[in-house]
Amino acid sequence: MINWSILIKYWDTFMKGFLGTIEVSLIALIASFVLGTIIAVMRIAPVKALNWLGTVYVEFIRNIPLLLVVYFFFLASPALGRPLDGFVAGTIGLTVYTAAFIAEAVRAGIQAVAKGQTEAARSSGLTYIQTMRYIVLPQAIRVVIPPLGNQFLNLVKNSSVLGVVAGLDLMYYADIISTRTFVTFDVYIFVALFYLVLTIPISFGVRYLEKRMARHH
Repeated sequence: MINWSILIKYWDTFMKGFLGTIEVSLIALIASFVLGTIIAVMRIAPVKALNWLGTVYVEFIRNIPLLLVVYFFFLASPALGRPLDGFVAGTIGLTVYTAAFIAEAVRAGIQAVAKGQTEAARSSGLTYIQTMRYIVLPQAIRVVIPPLGNQFLNLVKNSSVLGVVAGLDLMYYADIISTRTFVTFDVYIFVALFYLVLTIPISFGVRYLEKRMARHH
């Protein structure tokens, strides 16, 4: 039987982790969306150097574990003279990692926009950046809203990696509670329930957007 008294006794501690997970997820979502969009534009830019940098970033980051990315920022920062705490290092690592996947989603959306619109915008005097900003990206983002929603869902679940660097998230506080109570199974069941409170609404929201976009298409 699950010991519900642990949830009641350590409710405040669980809530600290829950709010920390929400905070890191929102920060990383916004930052990774901005960075991912920039990388996506670089990958299709008419400058080979930018194409190469964007491609290297995406292929490198997508093919290494998230934990290593987080460890890099957490362990390398003291050597650079600017030590980062677990929350900051974890948030940066999560942002850098998620941005690679968002970049691919946004790039697909950009390529789905008719090339004639880009050519028309350029012929009317707009620069490449202006064409992306005012013509292409607004349309591309609407196309990739459902995939971006899936990436946000993955981001929330991936935020659990902050627990290994004392990132003040749900997993971090769960480790503290399990150490104090010598109970592990029950504590992590409660953590799973907290994650479900976050991920189930997102999952339903993504499905709704997918159906709506399909009907619109």
